[in-house]
Amino acid sequence: MVPLCRAAGLSSIVLVVVSARTRNRPPAEPEELLALALSRPQDALIAARTLLASRPTPYEASIACHAAGIVLRDRGEVAASIKELRRGVRFAQASGVPEREADVRATLGTALTWIGRTRQGLAQLNVAAKDARGALAGRILLRRAAVLMSLGRYDATLDDVGVALPLLRRAGDQVWEARALTHRALVSLLYGATARAKADFALAEELFARSGQELEYAMARHNRGLAAIAQGDLPQALIYLSEAAQRYESCGATIPDLAMDRSKVLLTAGLAREALREADDATDEMHIGNGPAYKRAELLYSAAIAALAIPNPRTAADRANHARKLFRSQGRDLWQARSELVLMQARYAAEQRSVRLLKRASTLADRLQRSDPEQAQRAHLLAGRIAIDLRRHDDARLHLGQAAHTRRGAPPLVRSLGCLARALLAEFNDDTRKTQAACRAGLAALDEHRLTLGSTELRAYATAHGSELADIAQRHALRRGNARRLLTQSERWRATSQSTPTIGQSDDANLAQPLTALRAVVRQLEAGRAKGTATTVLERERRRLESTIRERSLQLSGGPAGSRNKFDLAELADVLGDTRLVELVEVDGTVQVLTVVGNRVRRYARGAIPTRQVEHARFLLRRTAEGVPGGQFDGLLDEVGRRLQDALLGPAIADLGEGVPVVVVPPGPLHAVPWALLPALRHRELSVTPSASMFLQVRRLAAPETKRVTFVSGPGLSSGGGEVDRLAADYPDATVFSNGTATADNVLAALDGGWLGHVAAHGSFRSDNPLFSALQLDDGPLTVHDFERLSQAPYRLILPCCDSGVGAPVGADELLGLVSSLVPLGSAGILASVVPINDEATVPLMVGLHEALREGANLPQALLTARTEGANDAVSIATGYSFTAFGT
Repeated sequence: MVPLCRAAGLSSIVLVVVSARTRNRPPAEPEELLALALSRPQDALIAARTLLASRPTPYEASIACHAAGIVLRDRGEVAASIKELRRGVRFAQASGVPEREADVRATLGTALTWIGRTRQGLAQLNVAAKDARGALAGRILLRRAAVLMSLGRYDATLDDVGVALPLLRRAGDQVWEARALTHRALVSLLYGATARAKADFALAEELFARSGQELEYAMARHNRGLAAIAQGDLPQALIYLSEAAQRYESCGATIPDLAMDRSKVLLTAGLAREALREADDATDEMHIGNGPAYKRAELLYSAAIAALAIPNPRTAADRANHARKLFRSQGRDLWQARSELVLMQARYAAEQRSVRLLKRASTLADRLQRSDPEQAQRAHLLAGRIAIDLRRHDDARLHLGQAAHTRRGAPPLVRSLGCLARALLAEFNDDTRKTQAACRAGLAALDEHRLTLGSTELRAYATAHGSELADIAQRHALRRGNARRLLTQSERWRATSQSTPTIGQSDDANLAQPLTALRAVVRQLEAGRAKGTATTVLERERRRLESTIRERSLQLSGGPAGSRNKFDLAELADVLGDTRLVELVEVDGTVQVLTVVGNRVRRYARGAIPTRQVEHARFLLRRTAEGVPGGQFDGLLDEVGRRLQDALLGPAIADLGEGVPVVVVPPGPLHAVPWALLPALRHRELSVTPSASMFLQVRRLAAPETKRVTFVSGPGLSSGGGEVDRLAADYPDATVFSNGTATADNVLAALDGGWLGHVAAHGSFRSDNPLFSALQLDDGPLTVHDFERLSQAPYRLILPCCDSGVGAPVGADELLGLVSSLVPLGSAGILASVVPINDEATVPLMVGLHEALREGANLPQALLTARTEGANDAVSIATGYSFTAFGT
């Protein structure tokens, strides 16, 4: 039999109907054991051992050993498998049936290759194929093709499949025909022939379904995932791989390829740490010396690529070197070359530069050119980078020129790699026009990839693929001293995940049900902790539900194809009017401050991001909000604000004028700065936006015609949610939820598409998983995942909740958090805090805010009025500084 390969599938209904005919029925004849070994492995193993214990004929014993060997091999017990298969060969020889001997010998050959004894394995296969005829010859050739494919000898693989397929069709052997189609499709994917691969997968899955091959039907779903990966459809790939995992589990099978392919999808999505964990966990599960050696090597290779993307060069080099040694011992030249490439990339990432490294990268590129063009492109790109650093002009132009070529119809990520090579080459040649063109084309290709993603998380992480292209464009503009171009280039790849309209998932039961269950479990957890009872089981269930929710959210597909709004500097100047805009850009580790005043753009260079000063300011606000007696923080707040202003803005404050409104556009790492604490900003209308493009986008939003207002008071507030009752009286038609009615379903339904929402509740930010940051309601936490189920966010939303404005910087320059998820859903303005706040001091601030709103102020104006006219004690002042108006 062939080694486990990943195939495609039909619907689950077809499988249930087909497999029901054979389920729980013992094999009537010994020959059925071979089919059963891949359909129901555990049943086949039991039946084989039962047959061997019943004094069978040599022929029957050979079949039983053969079936047992297949099951043990596919279960990872390869040493035991080889022992059974050698017994099977001896029984077959005793039976006097050459065909039986050839069949079991071929399986022995594949098993030997699984533990790295490649030459011995191929020798067994060659002997088996030499004398076989008809359908048996087809099956043996196909097993040899599987080995050749694992060795990277793809042309030889296609040769064997091309001979085997007509032999199997003439014999009417549908199962083996499906396996042959699967092998051909896998090679087609490697050669970029996606359409042909999909057609072969579709036919193969139909044949597996007809034949009742449950395990191979699971592999068929797995292969659908491979085709989706090749086409860049990550959500669909995750769906197929998830279904395959469930079917593998029901069959009792462990498939290392599943971990490798999940790692690849996660890496393509930008989730490098999770990709590494997936590959490492699967490697740990394979016992040394008791598993398919070539699969262990492939898992190490997958882990090396993921570690390189983190980046963690040391781990990448360790995994790649281990994989390289294993591949070399197995005689797998192509895989050895791939591992050597990752090893060299890791050394380059660790700042190694040498002529020797350049020569090795150049040699590898030539070796990979025919067998793996995509990896050859990466090798040329690496060689080009090294040549640039070594100032070897001819080598740089040669290799970057080679890396710039991509095949027609290549996936967006591959095309973007070619654009990156062109951009590096153009930058090296100091060609402004070509540098800009290459960066534009590369980022456009990545936009195409990003727009296929429905998950906010995936869209944010996916921007990491474009960070180097964006950096090149920014660096080029900076060297030219062109502030206007630096602003334009910075906007091209800033907050892109928030610029894409999000499709609400309000009708998605796959998410709604586990979210409801999660709220119930969290409430039980909190009750158990309060009583001091054991909560281990509940903690485990919480983690399981969060994992389910996240996995299903990642499977969401994007909306219709389109493009993000283009940044127009002239439109920005027109919309700003007298308002001043300050955009902070980080280029090569240094903050550049760009001010926009009318049609003029100026640049001011600052130092590195002042992380310590930002955290000091946030710490002081938290401590002051706690109401520490003595007022010792009063003067410190002013001093810290001045220091932070100098570090962040410096001389740029001269462009801000006196008292005019200011819009601040910070990079991701500065999202949680309490901007109102800066002396130059605290006495003026101030709003914060993730990008100037987003500022223009929200200014275009029209307020809903029906002014629906919703007030929510969550449980456990020390103020008792006091402002809600007072404020609701000023909005006669408002909907109010509190004291048991503030449930997730009620609140989401009321907020959806509303004019104004106000949610007073305890907030929590989850740095480990930002989309599980939540507001505490009567029935449990209302997470970011819940808010993303809105079909349209409220036009304005006020969140007097701790840390409600905090997000986690990810990707190139993105945030994951509550605010970043609501902006794409249509919120024009959100008021949120960037630190924990004092409940009692928040009440009068919110009352003053709403009074200004009712008088016609926008959100930034209303916050300034409430802060200015409120109490002047330290706690109240710190509370006012803790809030930020996002948007308008």
